[in-house]
This record gives sequence, structure tokens and C-alpha cells, in this order.
Amino acid sequence: MLDIIAAWERKKIAERTRRGKLQKARQGKVLAAATPNYGFEVNAARDGYDIDEEAMRVVRRIFRMASVEKRSLNSIKKALEAEGVPTPKGKKYWSTKVLRAFVLKDVYKAHAYEEIVELVAKEVATRLDPNKRYGIWWYNQQRTKRTQVAESSANGRVYRKQNRHTFRPKEEWIAVPVPDPGIPREWVDAAREAVLNNQSTSSAGRRFWELSGGVFRCGGCGYRMTTHSVLASRAKGMLFYYRCRKRFQNGTEACAYKTCHRTDKVEPTVRKAVSTILKDPEQLRADLDAMIEMERRGMRGNPDGETKLWVDKLVEVDRKRVRYQEMAAADLITFDELRTKLQELDQIRKTAERELKVLHDREEYLNELEKDRDALLDSLAEVAPDALDSLTPEERHQVYKMLRLKVVANLDGSLEMSGAFGEVVLFFRTDVRDYVGGKKEWIDAGLPTEGEHR
Repeated sequence: MLDIIAAWERKKIAERTRRGKLQKARQGKVLAAATPNYGFEVNAARDGYDIDEEAMRVVRRIFRMASVEKRSLNSIKKALEAEGVPTPKGKKYWSTKVLRAFVLKDVYKAHAYEEIVELVAKEVATRLDPNKRYGIWWYNQQRTKRTQVAESSANGRVYRKQNRHTFRPKEEWIAVPVPDPGIPREWVDAAREAVLNNQSTSSAGRRFWELSGGVFRCGGCGYRMTTHSVLASRAKGMLFYYRCRKRFQNGTEACAYKTCHRTDKVEPTVRKAVSTILKDPEQLRADLDAMIEMERRGMRGNPDGETKLWVDKLVEVDRKRVRYQEMAAADLITFDELRTKLQELDQIRKTAERELKVLHDREEYLNELEKDRDALLDSLAEVAPDALDSLTPEERHQVYKMLRLKVVANLDGSLEMSGAFGEVVLFFRTDVRDYVGGKKEWIDAGLPTEGEHR
């Protein structure tokens, strides 16, 4: 019970901290706790931005290349990497997503005084120079939901935090003026027009990749394998490969894993291994039950006790609200004091409702695991494990997701499978073909094409 009360106190502290941050942003101040945007640095008072000229020159060049020189984001990425310009985090390889975010951020777009006045409070506007232009740093743009997820690894069960970001309604955003970045407004508008409707080219190759969606991963860097299609010849048609996403995007030095796996080799091998596992439904049921029980043990505290605590808090909030209103009616407290008391009760109600939702989401997650287990076992009762080949790629992918299947391509050429059934190692050699950059040639690595399961 003390742990539950301590958790509630931590939530209250977090809520008060958030209210303080919102108040500071409404006063036109930048929060120094956040990482400053590239090209800016936090001032001495730690409530605003100053220009970092060295970094801002890079940002101005990005906008110039995107607007005046009409370069694509990928061309800008390659140019910066070729010149050795480090990323905002000091790394070697740039991301087109980061470059696109630069182009779309209002912090790099100069706004006239008349535009700023419409977005900020009056007391903030009075501190601004009408003859200057300002960028806008937005606060309270996103809502972040943090959950704890469990994954299987070589060292056993590993728990990590997973963040999910969603944008708040535009009217909830808070505008904070920052110094003019010195980028011509026409450059910003032209760059945004060039990238606003960009869409990634599909690499699906008009087929469904049953090991996609995080099932197949690179053993060199841990990234998901990406898909790649090649037109070999008119006679052979299209060839389909899985390959390391990080190496493909950032070059050969980004990851040591250079193997490209043919889909007609790796997918049947995984399929055969999964069929072997599914031939023992009783053992599979025991493994699935053990996984669900492990997830339950991973839930900290007493869920039933926490639920009762927060429900009691809601009841107490309603009782106190009525009591405070009665005291105000009897002139025992002023209306200002009543307003303060009711605001505190509203914050407690929001915290309690949020905690109840978290507990509900945890229970829903476990229910989904149990539904996946039952659905998988029911389907196995109707379809023989040997009939896995008769399923569509989409149906096999769904089975793999139910099994929480992860296939890791190790540097030694083996495939390591893990999931609700434990771990399996496939000693596997595929038809390896290394891509020769720029020449569009494929060279055979000369390895055997047979797959072996143990």
C-alpha cells in the first residue's frame, strides 16, 4: 500500500512539474531542459535561445540546397556525409527524416512581428521589437504515452520503455519567440513546397513479405531487415531480397552484415522450422502459458490493489467537491479558495483516470496475448502443421506475430529464432549476392544454397 501511495505522489509531482513548464512556455520562455534545436544554443539565463553560428550555417546550407539548388533530401544527405559534416548528435550519417524535419520546423522560419503577436500573450508581445523577425519554438505539440514492453534476448527477458507520440490539437500548442535564424523566407517556402508531399517509394515489389514488420532482423546492428527487389532479366523476372536497413541507408561502414537473403531461400527455411515447432501443440501451449505468466509477473505492484486505490480516489474527489461547494455556500471559504480547491481536485481526478487507463491497458495487453494463444491453438487444431505452406503469406505472417517470432541473421551465417517457444538456431546458408555500389552488378559469394534446421 505504501508503494501504491508513493506511486501516486510521484504522479502528482510530475503533474505539478508539467503545469510549471506550461506556465513558463506561456511566458515566452524556452525550457532549458529540452535539447536545443540544431543551430541554436540556450542563453545564459536558460530561458531563451541564442544563435549558434557554426551550426546555423549548416542549416542555412540545407535550406539553400533544398530551395535554390533544387536538391532532393537524399542528395543533401550524401553531400553532407561526403564533406564530413557531423549530425546534430555528432554522428557520421545523416537521416532524410531529420532533414525533412528541419525544413518543416517553424523555428527556422522567420515571422514578422504582426504574425508573432497573433500567437503569443500580450505580455510576451510587449517584450518584442516590432522591427525584428522571429522564429517560433512550439511547446506542448505532442502527447507522449510511455509503456513498458518485454522482449526475449540472449540474456533472458529484457524490459524496456516504449514511447508513443501523438500530436495534440493545434489550439493547445504554445508559441515561444526565438531569434531570427537568418534564413530567407522564400528559401523556407520553396523547400517546404519541395518536400511537403514527398512519399517513400514502396519496396514491396508487389508481393507480401512474410518476415517483414520486425520479424527478420540484422545480427550486426539489430535493425529490421529491409526489402529489396531486383529485375534480374526478362527470363528470370524479379528477384527479392532481405538486407540490412542500416547498411543500405548509410553505406557499407555502417554495419558489418553484408549478406542479402533471397526470399525463396530464407522464408521456406523459417517456415519449415516453425512447422516443426507447431507439430507439438501441447509443448507449444505450455510455452505460450509460460510467456503469459512471465508477462504477468513483469507487472509491478498489485494491479487489483492499485485499481481499488484509484477508484477510491475518484470517490473521495467527488465527496470533497460536494463538501467544498457546501462550504462556499455557507461562506466558510471564498470563491477564489473554492476555485483553487476544485482545480486541485480536477488534477487528482485526471491523475486517477490516467492511472486506471494504464492498468486497463495492461490487462488488455494480457488479454490480447491470451486471445492470440487461443486463436493459434484453435487454428492448429483445424489445420495440420504441415499445411503451413498452404497458408497465404499474410496468414503466415499473422501466425509469426502470434508466436512473437524473431529471426536474427547472425554474422556467422546462421539464423537464430526466438519466440514463445524458446530459442532455435538454424544453420543456414543462402544464395548470397553482394551489391557492388554504383555499378548495378551482383557477384555470387559461392556459398551453398541448402538450408539446415537443428
